Amino acid sequence: MPKGTVMTTLDNRPATVDWAARPVPDSPDAWLARAREVREVLAVGAAARDRAGQTPYDEIALLKNSGLVTLLGPVAHGGGGQEWPTAYRVVREIAAADGSVGQLLGYHYLWNWAARLVGTPEQIEAVEADAARNRWFFGGAVNPRDTDVRIRDEGDHIVFNGRKSFSTGSKVSDVTVLEGVLDGTDTHVFAIVPSDQPGITFHDDWDNFGQRLTESGGVTITEVSVPWAGAAGFVGKTFQPRVYNTLNVPTIQLVFVSFYLGIARGALETAAGYTRTESRSWLHGGYERAVDEPYVLDLYGDLASKLWAVEALADQVAQEGLALHRDAWHVTERQRGEHEVRVAALKARATDVALEVTSRVLEGTGARSTTTELGLDRFWRNVRTHTLHDPVAYKRREVGAHLLRDELPQPTWYS
Repeated sequence: MPKGTVMTTLDNRPATVDWAARPVPDSPDAWLARAREVREVLAVGAAARDRAGQTPYDEIALLKNSGLVTLLGPVAHGGGGQEWPTAYRVVREIAAADGSVGQLLGYHYLWNWAARLVGTPEQIEAVEADAARNRWFFGGAVNPRDTDVRIRDEGDHIVFNGRKSFSTGSKVSDVTVLEGVLDGTDTHVFAIVPSDQPGITFHDDWDNFGQRLTESGGVTITEVSVPWAGAAGFVGKTFQPRVYNTLNVPTIQLVFVSFYLGIARGALETAAGYTRTESRSWLHGGYERAVDEPYVLDLYGDLASKLWAVEALADQVAQEGLALHRDAWHVTERQRGEHEVRVAALKARATDVALEVTSRVLEGTGARSTTTELGLDRFWRNVRTHTLHDPVAYKRREVGAHLLRDELPQPTWYS
């Protein structure tokens, strides 16, 4: 099989896509077109894959072979050379077909970017070159509410030991971003290590009702050794801080927003297609077709209007954050804080709209649409599962405190 050709067996439906025979995307629009092609492949059998809950090896192979995993990487090493606004929109496209794969891709972009977030210039260059050249897929064992991964200093190396409750990407990842606390200090250290090694044990215990294919179960880390040179952002065993290091929260929250909105769009478009072709009008309504029912038209018009508004806000906030990413070494605390407030506002609205769209579309499809085979419930289950990541009320509080008291959120793992 030629390099760049992927044979997928998504839901036992083979699909051959010869990406190598096509030009490499070289603009945001071209990459979005590529993402839409991948979305079409992923949409086939998505409900069946959700029911099966199998490890998404084929889906990750599709992301790799399509080149989407290299989107943020340097062109010189085979990457896409794109920036975060494009990455967010790509995640939305993929999540519209499969929310789990959208989350996996979004998290991959985050961990791929982690070197740029906290690394030294030399570390950034090395990691991004290797990641793009080898088409690494990233996972991450970085749950900030788990503090039981400890790091032992052994001279030229540091050694990780402990457990994390969540490790999104786990078995489908090539490399994993580890995070732990250096013994005797409150200093957190990040390092990138191979996922397939004896010291990392993935527990296959992710058994939630939504985002079922994200491989987000627990992980045990046993005597994983990393050279001090691989500790992100450390020089001579001392971390080199900058404000940009704290941009992890607004960036990850924008990734969350991206797959929430993608899932909502997938629900809306799937439901609308069903309503056009399968839904029956109410026998006492006086209309022959469901698409002529006034309440059905009102429902879809209401949901689409709300979704379009939040998508537009998401694009705008992404563009506002672009200046911070482009001038990473000079971001000020105020710039960072004001951006976080805007992201908090967006996260609140995206959560509400995604939950509303994914639950209310069933009003427009009817009782026959609740079959397990169609699986319309998966959209709501996926959004509901991940929107519990952190309380949206605290996002609204950030916005209110800034508006009324000119307060900026203090950087934490969640703000």
